[in-house]
Amino acid sequence: MPGRIDARLAELGITLPDVGSPVANYAPFTIAENMAFISGQATLWEGEYRYIGQVGKEISVEDAYQAARICGLNLIAHFRAACDGDLDRVRRVLRLGIFISVTPEFRDHSKVANGATDLLVEVFGDTARPARYICGAPSLPGGAAVAGEALIEIA
Repeated sequence: MPGRIDARLAELGITLPDVGSPVANYAPFTIAENMAFISGQATLWEGEYRYIGQVGKEISVEDAYQAARICGLNLIAHFRAACDGDLDRVRRVLRLGIFISVTPEFRDHSKVANGATDLLVEVFGDTARPARYICGAPSLPGGAAVAGEALIEIA
């Protein structure tokens, strides 16, 4: 019988991606007591980067929102791995960090980051409304427009 969160994903028509292997020398997540630190997840989907470029130049705010949503899906897939397959063990999303590849003039960082935050709240409810930070950067790994990392409390 699927858990509450898996049932919610099915209700929303969301299929999570497979958790791939790290592309460098790092762990995809680490666990300390009841906290899981999820490493940065970019716009990698089905083995290829989506939404390549800078927001405000090649990427629109609307497309960047979707890119952040892909990061959120990758984060949730890693939540599942950190929780031994049981997303019901996620008690809270404590912190969400979003990195956005932007032009120097770009100012709508929050609109982009909402792509990941909105997804987390849609799936987990208000317990997934995190403390959040957003950082603009000139480039991100793989040329991705957006990347995100998270800290979650687990049961």
